[in-house]
Amino acid sequence: EVVAVATDVVLVGIVAGQSVGVIVAGDSSSSLLLQMRIAVEGCMHGDLDSVYATLLHLQEEEKTKIDLLICCGDFQAVRNEKDLECISIPHKYRSMNSFWKYYSGEKVAPFPTIFIGGNHEASNYLWELYYGGWAAPNIYFLGFAGIVKFGNIRIGGLSGIYKRQHYYLGHYERLPYSESDIRSIYHVREYDVQKLMQVEEPVDIFLSHDWPLNIVEHGNWKDLLRYKPAFEADIQAGALGSKPAAELLEKLKPPYWFSAHLHCKFAALVQHGEGGPITKFLALDKCLPGRKFLQVVEIESEPGPYGIQYDEEWLAITRKFNSIIPLTAKRANFGDIQLNMQDCRQLVRNKLQTRGAKPFQFVQTAPCHDLTHSVANVSSSGQYRNPQTEAFLQFLELAYLLDNTLEPSSPTLFMSKGSFDYECEDIPIDDVDEIEEFAGDDDAETKKECL
Repeated sequence: EVVAVATDVVLVGIVAGQSVGVIVAGDSSSSLLLQMRIAVEGCMHGDLDSVYATLLHLQEEEKTKIDLLICCGDFQAVRNEKDLECISIPHKYRSMNSFWKYYSGEKVAPFPTIFIGGNHEASNYLWELYYGGWAAPNIYFLGFAGIVKFGNIRIGGLSGIYKRQHYYLGHYERLPYSESDIRSIYHVREYDVQKLMQVEEPVDIFLSHDWPLNIVEHGNWKDLLRYKPAFEADIQAGALGSKPAAELLEKLKPPYWFSAHLHCKFAALVQHGEGGPITKFLALDKCLPGRKFLQVVEIESEPGPYGIQYDEEWLAITRKFNSIIPLTAKRANFGDIQLNMQDCRQLVRNKLQTRGAKPFQFVQTAPCHDLTHSVANVSSSGQYRNPQTEAFLQFLELAYLLDNTLEPSSPTLFMSKGSFDYECEDIPIDDVDEIEEFAGDDDAETKKECL
């Protein structure tokens, strides 16, 4: 079946029981151009085995080579049973899935993999890698916000989903997480967005879990409503999507933007001003047989071999902003920034010239799931100082602040009365597929947890 997605031609088929496709992107009129093949996946939900098997089968059938896999959130990097306790999923639906095999070394990812966080993550583990890092060998987390280079392709991303009531707060959540913490920790914060808003150099690909606000206006939203009628009220109200993501889309204007979250495939073209650059937007489904969760995009690139590398501009931004990282519910004070961007850039450039741009090596920090016995009772809080993060901060000559608990962390100390009811969080569109799937479940608590 050949269908139109934006201005590209897409070949959609079934490979290894899964729905996949190939986007022919860039200037395909010249056979001399080198093409990097990037597989884009929607919501992983921990099913790495199925996605990797599908791509390996695709390589064999199409006699091609996949250079990179990127995942748009809900990756679920769950190492053990304690990680499951830190993930926002109803208890009866929690499962180890397959990431732990790659964390333990039992398996190795067959493709370099980059992912962002969604709203169903082992948040305790991702917090260890707040600045980004290897979640497992060959599997790289972009961080709560981040930019890396893969060859000459610059890839940026924002983890989590937008909820207005938490946006201006700091990262106050600490282990052990309360029930509200488990839901709030993955909510996007102003601090991380503002760091991305400082980016001036072109970004080729950007990832967000939820869609940019009103992106549906740039695609066939009427067709979308045929299989997602629950979206109509929010579309009509101009409320479907993330406002910070829309602001980043307008600022960065990347050629490609990929999202997930709403468990459907949707394409759009965004024209940035008359005669301005165009962003090709594509949202993908979750990893299930017969669902449109995977696309392979061909992008013009320099010759390989390719590898994930630190990005100089992003490291400089990280250094400049790190001293004001908000670790209580207080809003970040951007007026307290003292470092000069040019000085940060020069320090980073010197460091990269001396050490190189390859990220620090993967290190296991927690016991891995063991089929022979449970690690649920291991005497640990589940929070670790990840050596990758420590080495990264030392490299940038920054202090480690992520476990700072010197100030009170409760958001109620800093929010006005009535600004948010933690017992009645209103998420009308949040993972509507799960809401529909649990509609026949008599367990009211399960439905509440899903939200």
